[in-house]
Amino acid sequence: MRLCWLIALLLLLGWGCVSASPTLESSTSDAALNEPIQPVPLPLPRDAKQQSIIALGERLFSDPRLSSTNTTACINCHTLSKGGADGERFSRQPSGELAPVNTPTIFNLPLNFRLFWDGRKRTLDEQIRTDPFADSDTHWDQALGKLKADTQYPADFATLFPDGLTITNIQNAIVAFEKSLVLVNSRFDRYLRGDLKAITDAEAKGYSLFKTYGCTACHQGANVGGNLFQKFGIMGDYFKDNGHSNHADAGRYNTTKLEDDRYVFRVPSLRLATLTAPYFHDGSAKTLEDAIKVMAKYQLGRPISDEHISLIIGFLKTLPGEYQGQPLGTDSTP
Repeated sequence: MRLCWLIALLLLLGWGCVSASPTLESSTSDAALNEPIQPVPLPLPRDAKQQSIIALGERLFSDPRLSSTNTTACINCHTLSKGGADGERFSRQPSGELAPVNTPTIFNLPLNFRLFWDGRKRTLDEQIRTDPFADSDTHWDQALGKLKADTQYPADFATLFPDGLTITNIQNAIVAFEKSLVLVNSRFDRYLRGDLKAITDAEAKGYSLFKTYGCTACHQGANVGGNLFQKFGIMGDYFKDNGHSNHADAGRYNTTKLEDDRYVFRVPSLRLATLTAPYFHDGSAKTLEDAIKVMAKYQLGRPISDEHISLIIGFLKTLPGEYQGQPLGTDSTP
């Protein structure tokens, strides 16, 4: 873990950048290949069966019968119209208790190298088979029984899967839908591909500042983050200063039990940052301005002026991309 911190420090000093982004399309401009942020690869065409499985997964994603209380669906915490999160500091679990950490966006998960704030799962397939509703009391056998009693699900599964309605096929359909939630063709991606008019001069300046301040040390690649672990509080003790002491604050330590992993988290993607307040694992930053100031103090060790923060936020507004052919968010034109 010390190696990760050293790499990040070297990046802050301008020694280069680390990227774990997927393979890029050939249409990416030569200049963009040298940028720390890369375009989200466009998806391959899907056949009719794949589209039907995704549609089935979307129905399941919105079905509260997957929870033991029949009250909570995936969509309750991952609302697509709210940037794939729920806008709450902590989501309400089926048990009625609050989740221990802020809910991350469901969008662009295949672009992350790990899942959850502590990175305890590597893939969506692993997550759904071992941790279906994080920190809840959902049981797949109970969910299967409820769906078998439905008037439509058994027939739909029989059409799409040789063995019909099974726990594995329920999980496969949901994962197929989740994997489809990759946002493409953002204004910034179009800019990287050579359309210099896709963003304004002010937004381009915001991107330049984003790089100059060292934000790309952690927020780079196709997902503008999500591809490495980092300690929260490189340049200061965030947890001591803010009086934190709960279990979730230990971060990756809770998974590995290694002292070097205390207060270490998977770096979040900034693709949906302008749509997914509040921020951080503890949801403590109510606005993006607040979050940038905290990052400047504890990760960069330098202040950022209000003017520069405004310009950086302008750049971040160019990042979300399109869902089902429509720009996500309100800032869709330069």
